[in-house]
Amino acid sequence: MKKLLILVTAALLAFGFFALDLDQYLTLDGMKASLGQFEVHRAASPLGVGLTFFAVYVLATALSLPGAAILTLAAGALFGLSMGTLIVSFASSIGATLAFLASRYLLRDAVQARFGNRLKAINEGMAKEGSLYLFTLRLVPVFPFFLVNLLMGLTPIRTLSYYWVSQLGMLAGTLVYVNAGTELAKVTSLSGIVSPGLLLSFALLGVFPMLAKKFMTMLQGRRVYAKWQRPQKFDRNLVVIGGGAAGLVTAYIAAAVKARVTLVEAHKMGGDCLNYGCVPSKALIKSARIANQMRQGENYGLSPTEPRFSFSKVMARVHQVIATVAPHDSVERYTELGVEVLAGHARIVDPWTVEITLNDGGTQRLTTRAIVIAAGARPFVPPLPGLDEVGFVTSDTLWDEFAKRESPPARLVVLGGGPIGCELAQSFARLGSQVTQIEMAPRLMIREDIEVSDLARESLARDGIDVLTGHKALRCEREGERKFIVVEYQGQEKRIEFDALLCAVGRVARLQGYGLEELGIPTQRTVVVNDYLETLYPNIYAAGDVAGPYQFTHTAGHMAWYATVNALFGDFRKFKVDYSVVPWATFIEPEVARVGLNEQEAKEKNIPYEVTQYGLDDLDRAIADGTAHGFVKVLTVPGKDRILGVTIVGEHAGELLAEFVLAMKHDLGLNKILGTIHTYPTLAEANKYVAGEWKRAHAPQKVLAWLARFHAWKRG
Repeated sequence: MKKLLILVTAALLAFGFFALDLDQYLTLDGMKASLGQFEVHRAASPLGVGLTFFAVYVLATALSLPGAAILTLAAGALFGLSMGTLIVSFASSIGATLAFLASRYLLRDAVQARFGNRLKAINEGMAKEGSLYLFTLRLVPVFPFFLVNLLMGLTPIRTLSYYWVSQLGMLAGTLVYVNAGTELAKVTSLSGIVSPGLLLSFALLGVFPMLAKKFMTMLQGRRVYAKWQRPQKFDRNLVVIGGGAAGLVTAYIAAAVKARVTLVEAHKMGGDCLNYGCVPSKALIKSARIANQMRQGENYGLSPTEPRFSFSKVMARVHQVIATVAPHDSVERYTELGVEVLAGHARIVDPWTVEITLNDGGTQRLTTRAIVIAAGARPFVPPLPGLDEVGFVTSDTLWDEFAKRESPPARLVVLGGGPIGCELAQSFARLGSQVTQIEMAPRLMIREDIEVSDLARESLARDGIDVLTGHKALRCEREGERKFIVVEYQGQEKRIEFDALLCAVGRVARLQGYGLEELGIPTQRTVVVNDYLETLYPNIYAAGDVAGPYQFTHTAGHMAWYATVNALFGDFRKFKVDYSVVPWATFIEPEVARVGLNEQEAKEKNIPYEVTQYGLDDLDRAIADGTAHGFVKVLTVPGKDRILGVTIVGEHAGELLAEFVLAMKHDLGLNKILGTIHTYPTLAEANKYVAGEWKRAHAPQKVLAWLARFHAWKRG
């Protein structure tokens, strides 16, 4: 009602302005004709006329009425250059701020709710550099100021900043118009005031802040590089530190565009994903899943069978899978692509020089125009007292530690309830280990919605895992050959005996050992980078797990594109890394896959949403496959089909998610998915059916009621 009242009031004022023919006074001829009368009033009451003029100017600007330029001329004619400039400067800024506030109050919430995702980059830019953008617009009078007022009200720029930047930015134009108004009789048209030459001057003024910003960036760069001696020539265009996902993609792109690039890897090509993470874990998960399916044969009309196997052969298959994939990431392949690959440890000795201690004992120094740090991450080992005494494995070391075992650990403790801990706990339980999983948080997979965590826990429990959430690990103890972990739950201590302990409590970026400290490059949990993935030094970039914010192989490759292009072509144009649509999956059974917001994140960020959910227990293919459990849950903008986020729990959830990732990336709503033919019978039909659930919930009930009457009439 308040907003409606403001709109009605503004509309009445604007209507009255034109209905009373007041706009005639805001033309050049009308102002000239009325000037003598205004001067008589000013001579009689200079203060009253000044205040009245001030109020009229504020009102006209606040209501975005035409004629601000004429009023500015009038100020020069009535009050002279100094007083006229003073009045107009404050009146125009106050009026502009009132229009800005009205736009913010009346329109911003609705616009942000409707176009929030599209405006995200603009909002972030305005939050950081809104004053600079506004100052540039105010200096160039070719941009209608009333439009600037209305549009700026939709952004997060602070009101106080808007006011003082407007006052400062409009001062030059105000002076020009007020000065012209001091000789109003000689002015024949506004185009005579705003000549092409003057417009060019203003345009140059508008460009000046951007040039100043560029100059300041260059100055800051010179300050950062001040103590270093820049080489006259460079051996390489790019040196990449780390041969994991981010490093490999970086080197690949650089070689593809014919840059001279060197990739340095101290250990194994392919990094964590190939050797310790994605590839071996998925190979193990597959073996464990088949073993479980054999036990569940009666669900498919078959006799249940307890699988007989050698655990060492299972692990041998894991290593065979790694070996089969390894040529994709090998030294030989990348050498053929044009990348120089050096096996050794790289250390940045100055912003353009990398020293490589080669694995064969030699040392090599390379100068390079740019460096990309892609050193990855390692498992975090908690500082538990007694941990070293009892021994432990991590998601990196278990593949070699367990490779020669004929059987899995009889009693395995998995410390950690995140994706890695859940995947490995379920796999070892299905291969015969008695698994106890310990998580300090109140539930597993804490980043997911509660119902997802509950389904994950139920699934792990069905496989015989003793899931202990809300349990804090205190210490490890050893009594001869017996090993224990001591946990605390609700103030009580409990000892759990184990044969093997797997630490899976997360991963931390590799930040030591390659020169960051000596160069003063800031680090927190990761290397600190800006939106372009630049570190403190604009020619040194970081990508992948070492830079965050996501520790996924696919985001590492995504970041690598931005790091490479900015490193090689940043002198011409730089690209801000885009994290707007990032999918991920946890490969337990049932799989959990997500992109965008889930409910708990939407609530935390106070983002309005609607939920549409489709249960896979109703899907024909899932029923036929015996996998009729889980759901597809979609968050949308209230009343709209625009997708904010999707969570899928079920068979092949990671594959099913791809359709929604594409839809969100290209702003395709649920109506588009509903209108797309999906093969029957497939699991992918679930995506169409959830779109159908949304459509059913938003069916136009009044129209349907009239259609029912129409069809009844047609039947007679």
